[in-house]
Amino acid sequence: MNNKIHLSIADIGKSELKYVQSAFDDNWVAPLGPNVDQFEEVVAKYVGRQASTALASGTSAIHLALKLLDIQQGDTVFCSSLTFIASANPILYEKAEPVFIDSEFDTWNMSPVALKKAFVEAEARGKLPKAVVIVNLYGQVAKMDELLEICNEYGVPVIEDSAESLGSSYKGKKSGTFGKFSIFSFNGNKIITTSGGGMLLSDDQELIAKAKFLATQSRDQALHYQHSEVGYNYRLSNVCAGIGLGQMEVLDQRVKRRREIFDIYAVELAEIKGLHLMPELEGTFSNRWLTAMTLDPEVVSVTTVDLIHHLAEFNIESRPVWKPLHLQPLFEGAKYFKHNEDVSKYLFDNGICLPSASIMSDEDVRLVCDKIKSFLK
Repeated sequence: MNNKIHLSIADIGKSELKYVQSAFDDNWVAPLGPNVDQFEEVVAKYVGRQASTALASGTSAIHLALKLLDIQQGDTVFCSSLTFIASANPILYEKAEPVFIDSEFDTWNMSPVALKKAFVEAEARGKLPKAVVIVNLYGQVAKMDELLEICNEYGVPVIEDSAESLGSSYKGKKSGTFGKFSIFSFNGNKIITTSGGGMLLSDDQELIAKAKFLATQSRDQALHYQHSEVGYNYRLSNVCAGIGLGQMEVLDQRVKRRREIFDIYAVELAEIKGLHLMPELEGTFSNRWLTAMTLDPEVVSVTTVDLIHHLAEFNIESRPVWKPLHLQPLFEGAKYFKHNEDVSKYLFDNGICLPSASIMSDEDVRLVCDKIKSFLK
């Protein structure tokens, strides 16, 4: 494992230890605690949100956002198709119906053209969605101005799935500040980690207080354990929050390093015709969580699957771009609105994610590039 070049492995330093040690010294290793409170404050301040609650995962954050928006059986929720399944699974938790929206090439994120098509069709049927889940893929923020204008036109709230984009920005505003709710993931492969964890953020402090209540088993104010509504065991542990506090101290360094890795790929692979790295929309700043690229099938004779297998022979981990949710067996038959052509499917068929961990050395990145160049040539 030590010789393997991983796709995105955790980068843990010394800052985390003091917070984790504090939790052990205080014997406060359960959910909640001072590290949790401080972690929520630090992340909310960094992003520019009024309130937040630290949770067990980004998935649980999306689920609570849907609960707070009163998503129920029979409701519809629009969701980006090109994303990890966690963006949409919580829709099924509430027995609602996901409707998937295609991407566009400028950001690989939700297409305003496809979103407008979906709204026009929904309005004609007399059944608008109760929410729209917009994903910021691989660290790149979506076209928020256009997307929010459409959602606001129809009065539908946005859940901003920023699981992969902590540290990114759009026109000077941090990712995670655009939706009614926004979420982050601190899974072990993300830009920073709490081992496993997530966060729900909003500028509505009352709703976040409600989220904390729901996340702690909906325990009523009583001396005994009393519960008047369904709750969830979703709160983050004090130990894991300590890891997050240490990671937040070096977040900007982690972003800087990921962007440096992307830049090496860009220089080293520039000579290969038909190879295109994921774009960065003008006026935006991507944390470059993963360096992703496409191979033009009309120019390059090998497929991304061929390349993935080739890199694996040298103990180099790479992955296809997320399989669009409208193509997943779980969502067979779900409605899907295309951009013009099917952009999400094109990106899946021809896309690949390259090793991007911030612990990679420049030599590691150039080794990956050498193996790519030799294979494609």
